[in-house]
Amino acid sequence: MKIGVLTGGGDCPGLNPAIRAVVQRAVSLGDEVVGILNGWAGLIEVQSRPLTAADVADILNVGGTMLGTSRTNPANQAKFPNGLQTVKGNIEKLGLDALIAIGGDDTLGVANKLYQLGVKTVGISKTMDNDINGADYCIGFETAVEIVTEALDRLHTTARSHGRVMVCEVMGREAGWVATMGGLAGSADYIIIPEVPTSMEKITTHLKQRRASGKGYSIVVVGEAATIEGMSALEVKTRDAFGHERLDKRGLGEALAEEIEQQTGFETRATVLGHIQRGGSPSAFDRVLGTRLGVTAVDLVHQGNFGKLPVLHNGHITIMELAEAVAKNQKVDMDLYHTAEVFFT
Repeated sequence: MKIGVLTGGGDCPGLNPAIRAVVQRAVSLGDEVVGILNGWAGLIEVQSRPLTAADVADILNVGGTMLGTSRTNPANQAKFPNGLQTVKGNIEKLGLDALIAIGGDDTLGVANKLYQLGVKTVGISKTMDNDINGADYCIGFETAVEIVTEALDRLHTTARSHGRVMVCEVMGREAGWVATMGGLAGSADYIIIPEVPTSMEKITTHLKQRRASGKGYSIVVVGEAATIEGMSALEVKTRDAFGHERLDKRGLGEALAEEIEQQTGFETRATVLGHIQRGGSPSAFDRVLGTRLGVTAVDLVHQGNFGKLPVLHNGHITIMELAEAVAKNQKVDMDLYHTAEVFFT
């Protein structure tokens, strides 16, 4: 068979292990693999390269994606009239028997639309936001949590030294997985996520109570899409190709730090981790997860089991419908958040 593989959306550690696994498994079954460059843009402009076992031999520990990526949305009729049909036609021109798309809900949403048009697609869930419906962990999430944890460890020492409040803004979009897991592992004193309503009054009361009890500093973790009652709305005019707000333009961490300092009188600083969370080498967990999902995706192709994706669920690799995976964003498990709340003291 001739199998295409692409990576779309934001990069994150673990993509290269998945690409490597796709190629190695396919080659072992006698297949030819074509790497599509720069996400869906590569199937609009027909940018590709052959991939052999030698091409992927040394990428297991390398961050990012060797194929390049983009947030190109071929379903955007305003920018790409008949974009999906163009992609379908170029898949046929390349002679692909199947396409494996590695990405988050946007990339997998396009893969599902193509499947509905008759393209033989299989997905692999990748997103540091960890918001793919039905997946315990997506590629890139665990590494991001490790990076947030290390950052908080470092912020604790400088906050303690100066007696400051430190606000750390983390990624995750409308899901608070990175904030909750990273904050719990990094001993945050308060975690603010989109799923749990809070207010400036609650935040400042908590920080004042900590200070009154003799705790001279505090670490506050905030998810980039959180809303806080009592704060002025932060308008975001810039949107990406899929219509999402550019949350990096929102400036929530800095704005929250200013509000805390004004309302409490405590010296407060903000740290925005930004793309540090999605750069660098993948953790051992993400290397293994990417490998498991990549191998299974090729097996699905050989089984003729299209319109599906493998996900990690309850410790096992299970198979889901693409349509189900992108039907909704998976929100934070409230049991996990309530565990973190125990340490808001």
